[in-house]
Amino acid sequence: MLVSTPQTTPEITAEAAAAAIRKARAAMARYRFMALVTGVMLLILCVELGIKYGLGAVTDVDGVMPFIAWVPFAHGWIYVVYLVTVADLWSKMRWGFGRLVTMVIAGVIPVMSFVLEKKVHGEAEAKLAALEARYLS
Repeated sequence: MLVSTPQTTPEITAEAAAAAIRKARAAMARYRFMALVTGVMLLILCVELGIKYGLGAVTDVDGVMPFIAWVPFAHGWIYVVYLVTVADLWSKMRWGFGRLVTMVIAGVIPVMSFVLEKKVHGEAEAKLAALEARYLS
C-alpha cells in the first residue's frame, strides 16, 4: 500500500516492492527474448534484401524469391511485438524518453539490438538489485 502526503514521498511496502521487481524481471526477460529474435530476423531481412536487390541485379533470382518473400512480413510483425515488450520494460523501469527512443531504433538497425540488449540488461539488473537491497533486505 502506498501512503503519500504532498510533502513526502510514498512509502512502499516490501510486498509491493517485491511484486514490482518480479514484474520488471519478467518484462526484462520478454524484452531480451524479443531483442534477440528481432535482431536475428533483421539480419535475415538484410540477406533477403541482398539477394533481391544485390544478386538480383546480376542474375535471375525469381526462382528463389517465393521462398524468401515472407521475411519482410515476418520481421514487420516481430518488430511490432518487440515494440510492445520495449514499452512494457521501459514503463516498468521508469527510464527516460531517450532510452525508449534508443530501444525502438535498435529494432531497425542491424546488430544494434544485440548490443543494446546487453547494455539494457546490465543496467536493469543493477537497478533491480539496488531496489531489492533497499526494500527487501
